[in-house]
Amino acid sequence: MLDAFDDQVRRHPQQDGADGVVERDPSVVRTVAAGDGWSGVVWSALDASTADDAIAAQIRRFASQSRPWEWKHYSYDQPPDLPRRLLSAGFAAEEPETLLVAEIAGLELDAPPPPGVTLVPVHDEAGVDALVSVHTAVFGGDHSGLGRSFLPGLELAPDSAAAVVAVADEQPIAAGRVEFHVGTDFASLWGGGTVPAWRGRGVFRSMVAYRAALASARGFRFLQVDALPPSRPILERLGFVELATTTPYVHPGGTG
Repeated sequence: MLDAFDDQVRRHPQQDGADGVVERDPSVVRTVAAGDGWSGVVWSALDASTADDAIAAQIRRFASQSRPWEWKHYSYDQPPDLPRRLLSAGFAAEEPETLLVAEIAGLELDAPPPPGVTLVPVHDEAGVDALVSVHTAVFGGDHSGLGRSFLPGLELAPDSAAAVVAVADEQPIAAGRVEFHVGTDFASLWGGGTVPAWRGRGVFRSMVAYRAALASARGFRFLQVDALPPSRPILERLGFVELATTTPYVHPGGTG
């Protein structure tokens, strides 16, 4: 599964579309976003003799961007001291996440939400606003960029992603997205979060099952998540297994 993920998702990410373009150097693959989309390095094949030059080349490539971009590092990436080299080049490490993968056929998809909760697919601006409000409440920070990019992305490439919001008493209480990596065996879950008052009631599980069912209906074999510590045990109980750890290294933009 790890070999398939590394080749299909990291080395050959989604082709050019609403979110921007994919660029390839001999030893680096990066996504350069349009507008508020995500930009950064998704795959690299480096060694001790090439790493510093490759890092410097990526910083030059993104120098015209005035906003942060990311080098997505995985625990099996080489050279072993790549994290130290990224920190020395001006990157800052965010919280490590666990790369979890499950075979969709082995997941329990019969997991309805608890009484009083409805899962509502995101199709319009009101749904995107609800998605952003949950992300803000759960994760903090500014998620307005997601709001500005997600709906246009759905309109331009409707087969590439979907989102769902859990609603109780007419208030959004949880939300999450799923990306469909067309041409691969993988779909991936992003942004799954539940407001504190509703945690521990099965909302998170129902949203995983909902998105897994969407991926299954489209013929995907595997479901991938970069899990933060609170969600990791829930996902492992559902059947996800750990393949690696991944750490976002964030560059502030410009030349540093």
